[in-house]
Amino acid sequence: MNELKNRQVWLCSRPRGIPHATDFALREVALPIIGDGEILVHNRFLSADPAMRGWITDKSNYVPRVEVGETMRAFSAGVVTESRNPAYAVGDQVMGLFGWQDHAAVKPAQVWRKVQEPDLPLSLSLGVLGLNGMTAYFGLLDVLHPEAGKTVVVSTAAGSVGSAVGQIAKIKGCRVVGIAGGPEKVRRCVDEFGYDAAIDYKATPDMDAALAAHCPDGIDAFFDNTSGAIHDAVLRRINLHARIAICGTASYASWEPWNQGPRPERHLLVKRATMQGFLTTDYEELYEEAVSALAGWIRQGRLKYREDIHEGIESAPGSIEKLYSGDHAGKLIIRV
Repeated sequence: MNELKNRQVWLCSRPRGIPHATDFALREVALPIIGDGEILVHNRFLSADPAMRGWITDKSNYVPRVEVGETMRAFSAGVVTESRNPAYAVGDQVMGLFGWQDHAAVKPAQVWRKVQEPDLPLSLSLGVLGLNGMTAYFGLLDVLHPEAGKTVVVSTAAGSVGSAVGQIAKIKGCRVVGIAGGPEKVRRCVDEFGYDAAIDYKATPDMDAALAAHCPDGIDAFFDNTSGAIHDAVLRRINLHARIAICGTASYASWEPWNQGPRPERHLLVKRATMQGFLTTDYEELYEEAVSALAGWIRQGRLKYREDIHEGIESAPGSIEKLYSGDHAGKLIIRV
């Protein structure tokens, strides 16, 4: 078995801003040997997530950054092929931070969860039943506390996180308005994901007027994946006691030099609003609750999803760049 080779995508240069395919390279190494308490996982699917940009470019992040020469940190889903841990048996399906590679020697702390939805595709554990779905679930329900009849606005509304936020908000009885880039994504928000309305920010010269038209009663909750001009426009329409969840800052390739934009303090003060950042890792003890609810909605046909699956580990190096170019249609996943 150890004669097999393990392909890895590793970081070969420190990117500035959006990572490009040339910042990574592919190498072959010996199959890893597991130690006591570890499991060997054969990855079947690899994930590309916006958070990965921060893992390799930011000096100060919520996890240590990936150093040049290291295998790229990434969420992966696969099957246990060897185990020296009684909690995992050969054949178990698992998801966690196993990296962009064929095989991984995995410590228990790297495992996010044992996948226990055999009726649903394993790839979903990297999307709507993984980081993306749980981000939507906790950010909406715990940070925004949506109330039936209230107006929720979602940026990057057609994306893997945003689309889940919008649908869960509809399940909770809210009126939901999405903001997305391009007519096809706007169509997807309304026709596929059930938004009440959607705004194409690329074709909208006056975002304030568009928000006023689609949110005539103001905005009660805002799930923000972008920051920037969209965030500023939404703040000008928030209602009393509005809540804002900061999930991402995709509109900025870099925060250095420090971004200078309109200040939010006056809006927050006058409207007595709350703006809060959050990380899905804060909710580790509630992962199974979230996945159970999300899987249930999928089975009921109330939560729809899109996957954009690319074939072969060779497609991984350019995948982060695709996330920020908008050149994908759903959760971006690499099938190994």
